[in-house]
Amino acid sequence: MSGSQGRPVLFVHGLWIHSDAWEPWVQLFRQAGYDPLVAGWPGDLATAAQTRADASGLGGVGIQAVTEAYEKIARNLPERPIVVGHSFGGLVAQKLLAQKVASAAVALSPAPMKGVTKLPLAQVRSALPVLKSKANRSRAVALTRRQFRYAFGNAVTKAEAGELFERWAIPGPGRPLFEATEAKKDPNSPTAVDTATADRGPLLIVGAGKDHTVPEVVARQAFGLYERNARTDYEVFADRGHSYVFDSGWQEIAEHTLRWLQETSGSHQG
Repeated sequence: MSGSQGRPVLFVHGLWIHSDAWEPWVQLFRQAGYDPLVAGWPGDLATAAQTRADASGLGGVGIQAVTEAYEKIARNLPERPIVVGHSFGGLVAQKLLAQKVASAAVALSPAPMKGVTKLPLAQVRSALPVLKSKANRSRAVALTRRQFRYAFGNAVTKAEAGELFERWAIPGPGRPLFEATEAKKDPNSPTAVDTATADRGPLLIVGAGKDHTVPEVVARQAFGLYERNARTDYEVFADRGHSYVFDSGWQEIAEHTLRWLQETSGSHQG
């Protein structure tokens, strides 16, 4: 959805979460004078409930297909958008920035790019519902309430985690997790990001200290892979988990993102 005539901001959700979870961000960014745009992954349906009822279109969708879908949206906008992404959406945001499709990017607990070698046990456990079966590479896989609590809602109350699960959780394609796991051995991995691009816009990477799905050390290593020939910043929210983008504390993250964008606005025009 797109509203005002401000700078466009394209929001990219991650695995297992419906794009409607961005709605509070959309309202906040619109109030701040931006023109926010939300779109789902290829295969997502209009609502979380509809996607849960029929996730057949998500089977086999990989990182490249997701990236190309958002690239198409971005190139059809009147100017290069700011791209804000969470989890695998954060990886997509970095790829679009490196390709100069985005004018600036914010990667919130981004899924690991090629070159990230840290693999904490919590990350393995969070991905296990997909990686335990090779057949899941071509399937859409749903998390159970308990798995969602561990992977996303470990830093909020059990009650809130349950509410988030009911409201936003959807099946996700298994392929992106297999692609991330295979990145080291794949010379053409879709997780690759050009971290040496000198004339890209500014990038903010954010880590969450209690994140199980993308542990903070993984986000920090991604930040460390960038050459400092373009602005690259890193921020940690020590007491937050992977749900921090859409749980009851979302506004702290969104307002920090807004402040950073406003601070760097002179270096990512057009």
